[in-house]
Amino acid sequence: MAPATELEALLARINACRLCEAHLPLGPRPVVRAAASAKLLIIGQAPGTRVHETGVPWNDRSGARLRQWLDMEEAVFYDARQVALVPMGFCYPGRDARGGDLPPRPECAPAWHGALLEQLPDVGLIVLAGAHAQRYYLQGRREKTLTETVRAWERYQPKYWPIPHPSFRNTRWLQRNPWFEAEVLPALRRRVWELLGR
Repeated sequence: MAPATELEALLARINACRLCEAHLPLGPRPVVRAAASAKLLIIGQAPGTRVHETGVPWNDRSGARLRQWLDMEEAVFYDARQVALVPMGFCYPGRDARGGDLPPRPECAPAWHGALLEQLPDVGLIVLAGAHAQRYYLQGRREKTLTETVRAWERYQPKYWPIPHPSFRNTRWLQRNPWFEAEVLPALRRRVWELLGR
């Protein structure tokens, strides 16, 4: 058997991670996909219960909406050689008192993201899906609100592209901000498909 690449070894360590096990109601099950050749990196929040059960990232209604936003078939979306899928927290964090998912565990990104990004040298664009990813990666460059940050997407080019999380909890946000689907998504699709050589 061939020796593992550095990325394969890192992914194996991530999959064995138990850093915040005591806080995870369903136990650890890290969900991440990446290959060194990936051109696009999508950073989301944390797996929901369906993704935890299947081990497949974005295997839920949010993922269906995200693929529709990107005009991307599942075969391309799940081809790690082209698209890396990395959440801010690799494991399902549990539910809050209102019935929504808790935020990603804070230990995860500082422990793993830096090493993971070092192993993805060909990434030409990082899509930041939701406020958690934007807060971590844009830091002081963010606008005051997610809406303002997404509207100012050109400021973060060519490396980052902030979008709202595609959760159906954000349907009202989309209705209040029609400019996102009318103006931002067509530009994002063009950029993604230039990157992937469609």
